[in-house]
Amino acid sequence: MKRLMLLLTLLLACMTPALAEEDPGLALDRILAELEHSAAGIETLASDFVQEKHLEMFRETLVSRGRFYFARPDKLRWEMTEPVASGFLLNGDSGSRWHERAGAAVPFDIAREPGMQLIAQQLLAWARVDIVWLVRQYRMTLVSEQPVTLKLVPLQAGAEQFVEYLQIGFDAERRYVETVEVHEPGGDSTRISFAGTELNQPLDPALF
Repeated sequence: MKRLMLLLTLLLACMTPALAEEDPGLALDRILAELEHSAAGIETLASDFVQEKHLEMFRETLVSRGRFYFARPDKLRWEMTEPVASGFLLNGDSGSRWHERAGAAVPFDIAREPGMQLIAQQLLAWARVDIVWLVRQYRMTLVSEQPVTLKLVPLQAGAEQFVEYLQIGFDAERRYVETVEVHEPGGDSTRISFAGTELNQPLDPALF
């Protein structure tokens, strides 16, 4: 009897880790639901950012700095301040872009600018944590839960020629994106780090 109890105890001990381990797909679904829920209460966002572009061929890093603004549902401003002043803003379906060497800002209609439309879709999706849109665009893998880090592989045909995968990191409270890494097939990569993020603070309407 004692031997039987010992065998049962050992068997249960071996089974416990397997029973406790969460299925990766279920873990990802849970995390995505938590991210979506946390982000739902964010109406405005303002943050400094540092963008580091790593060029494999030249073994160098190009660094630029700026500020990002977002107001729900579809207003954003991406403003580069160093090394040159440039950027764009979006307010619904229209916007404008500027560069210090080009003079005045140039307005645009996003429906006629496929490149700007793609950039705007990505930025708005991450600012809003639009999970429904993102799962249609990427195959997602949960890299880490603390902090939440996701790996995203593009699903769109032909996209793999330009982007191998993205890696996205969220803040400790899972409310907003803190880091974005874009990895290209040739070895080049871009890392954007956000800092000093302010949530739900009034934003000057003139920003948009």
